[in-house]
Amino acid sequence: MNKTKQKLNEDIKRLVIERLRKIPSGKKISIGGEGNFTPQELIVRVEKNDEIGQKIVEIQMKFLQSFKEGLLFNE
Repeated sequence: MNKTKQKLNEDIKRLVIERLRKIPSGKKISIGGEGNFTPQELIVRVEKNDEIGQKIVEIQMKFLQSFKEGLLFNE
C-alpha cells in the first residue's frame, strides 16, 4: 500500500473513532448477527482493524457519503 493510501486509511479510522466517541457510553450498537457492542468495544475493533472494525468503518463512510450525495434529504 502506498503512503498516500495508508495515510488516508489512518485518517478515516481516526474519523470513525472520533464519531464513535460521541456515542453515549451506556449505549450499545447492534451489528447484525455479530452481537451488541459498546462504543468503546467498537473503537478497539476499529483500531485492531478486525472484521467488525472494518464493517464499522464501511458503515460510517457510507453514512457520511450519503450526506454528500444528498440521500438523507429529499433532494
